[in-house]
Amino acid sequence: MKVNKIGKSAEVEFEYDELLVINAALNEVCNGIDAFEFETRVGVSRAKAELLMKAIQAALDQIER
Repeated sequence: MKVNKIGKSAEVEFEYDELLVINAALNEVCNGIDAFEFETRVGVSRAKAELLMKAIQAALDQIER
């Protein structure tokens, strides 16, 4: 991971393997926590977590290995 810029948002570069770890962790979180306690335990809605997971998966699909 390489942090390029920090401000009101962050610009960060991840290697393919790092994105795999993040994607797998999000998958476990999204599928392992009951809906009624998801937002309390994670800090965002399940829908937002799933959108992030889908965006990371789309990036992984575009990276040449």
